[in-house]
Amino acid sequence: MSEEPLKNREVIFEMFTLGNAVKVTAVDVATMAEATFQGPANTPDKLLQREALKKLEFVMRKKGLIQ
Repeated sequence: MSEEPLKNREVIFEMFTLGNAVKVTAVDVATMAEATFQGPANTPDKLLQREALKKLEFVMRKKGLIQ
């Protein structure tokens, strides 16, 4: 099992702020698998993206798209 299974994959992030919350969507370009994560609007973007990427990894493992 690789430490960073999404390291060499292209992932697109979309961030949408609504009030005091931010919705982050991470999409794997090759498989079009996606995951969303919500957090406080005052959280740094990199942290929100990292959490969305972790969730995307979980979703892709669950679907059998990565090992």
